[in-house]
Amino acid sequence: MKQKVTLTQAWQGNADCLHCAIRSSALFSGLTEKDFEMIHEPVGQVTLEPGCVIYKEGDAGHHLFTVRSGLVKLVQYLSDGTQRIVRLAHSTDVVGLEILVADNYAHEAIVLHTAELCRYPKDAVNLLSQHNPVLHKDLMTRWQKALSDADDWLTRLSTGPAKKRVANLLLRLVDKETTECFLFGRDDVGSILNITVETASRVIAEFKREGLIEQLGHNHFKLDIAALEAIAAG
Repeated sequence: MKQKVTLTQAWQGNADCLHCAIRSSALFSGLTEKDFEMIHEPVGQVTLEPGCVIYKEGDAGHHLFTVRSGLVKLVQYLSDGTQRIVRLAHSTDVVGLEILVADNYAHEAIVLHTAELCRYPKDAVNLLSQHNPVLHKDLMTRWQKALSDADDWLTRLSTGPAKKRVANLLLRLVDKETTECFLFGRDDVGSILNITVETASRVIAEFKREGLIEQLGHNHFKLDIAALEAIAAG
């Protein structure tokens, strides 16, 4: 029988950051071997399945996370209990940056597609950024990217006709080399685009009938990128 482990246990152990496959674009890309000697708390690596909560809104923030692969949604909850997905994080994105200037996480981070994550101790990141100008500049760049993503989210995914919003979401998720994308549940699509689940389902079904997307498997689609770009630009 497969042994069950807690999320805390899953984080145990040291990550081999010096030989990381995405190190050139990950948070610690600008560090030297000497810099790594300053990290006294282990950098953790873990693979989490869809639905796993990485941290909750309001939790005390002690770690930042790089998404090595997969997809993570950042959620805020409204007063009536409904959720609004405010951002999606994928490979090389860093989540939890706000704890560098605040005590608590601003969102709930939940895995959408099976995700490989690295966990960095907040104190180590703060210390290293004070001594390493490359890391400090990289953190500023990532702050700017987060702001740009938020602006893009508001302009492309939360305004305009439903078909335009769905087209923009698919184009955001597509692998440009294969022209394929993995979507997720219609409730999450509705929450991201601020449309009803029924509207999300209707538009996706319409796109399939019109040949704009071809279903290859469960929530797995091949896209007609040119046609979707025309809708998104309309």
